[in-house]
Amino acid sequence: MSETRSIAPTILVIGHRGASALRPEHTLASYAKAIADGADFVEPDLVMTRDGVLIARHENEIFGTTDVAQHPEFAARQTSKTIDGHVAKGWFSEDFTLAELKTLRARERLPELRPRNTEFDGAFDVPTFDEIIDFVAAEARRHGRMIGIYPEIKHSTYFRGLGLPMEDKVLAAIRGHDYTRSAPLFLQSFEIGNLKHLRAHLGKDLGNVRLIQLLGEAHEQPWDAAATARSLTYADMMRPTGLREIARYADAIGPNKLAVIPRLGDGRLGTPTALVADAHKQRLLVHPYTFRPENFFLPTDLQGDGGPAQRNDTGAVAEIRAYLAAGIDGFFSDDSAIGRRALAQP
Repeated sequence: MSETRSIAPTILVIGHRGASALRPEHTLASYAKAIADGADFVEPDLVMTRDGVLIARHENEIFGTTDVAQHPEFAARQTSKTIDGHVAKGWFSEDFTLAELKTLRARERLPELRPRNTEFDGAFDVPTFDEIIDFVAAEARRHGRMIGIYPEIKHSTYFRGLGLPMEDKVLAAIRGHDYTRSAPLFLQSFEIGNLKHLRAHLGKDLGNVRLIQLLGEAHEQPWDAAATARSLTYADMMRPTGLREIARYADAIGPNKLAVIPRLGDGRLGTPTALVADAHKQRLLVHPYTFRPENFFLPTDLQGDGGPAQRNDTGAVAEIRAYLAAGIDGFFSDDSAIGRRALAQP
């Protein structure tokens, strides 16, 4: 393993969409489970409603995570849209008011891999960002510890084009709650311009907020770069010169975990790249995504018996341990308890 060591004082366990291996993602129940299982941060992905309210969904297309298709009153709103260069068909958050979205109920996004989560289908609604902040503040008081919030701003350029810019609303929500004016926060995005906007507008009153540049597949581009015909790719951004530029406006990077330790041709875990060391030279924290406990997501040499949906906690811990040895400063996990087990092992 690499001898790289973390530059962070503690390694952060980030509840990816809450505890999405155990509850339907982006529900208050999912965040509660992540917190109970030891998450340092919970991660809400933010999209917009038609009336300009920030809500938590992984995508603005909501068929996969809600029961919208079961509501005949909304059948006519099914449509196709091009979002960040990709065509998607379904129902979209920006075509609904908050009141309408509150009539929907969450459902499991990956029922074939997480059938137990389907037991909760229909039990939870779609939370707003404000509701999440209030909920995390209450959980922090209940558990007697500070719990960070790690929002991702989704499809920033797309929503701005609809007249629904997100960045100032996110900052207003943070400033509007006592808890988020002092609790640790990371704001993340796969785009660049919105992070630079946030850096310029954070102000001294939000010194608790850090910014993270998410990094997609090497051949992909940040959408705001692609939309303006720039040639910049995530591969460019992960080179030393690209990391130096990121450090001008962000505090951390969030790469796909395969950019830190790639997999071999047969799916086994490979050896670490230089990314962590190169990022640390720029004083950038490294928080890779996403660690999941099912065989389907694990390297082939760490999978256990059973099919793709079978959990293998031992293999999941071993995978995280390999990344800890590579020097990461935190990680996104669908199961925070497994993350805590990985950190607890000597």
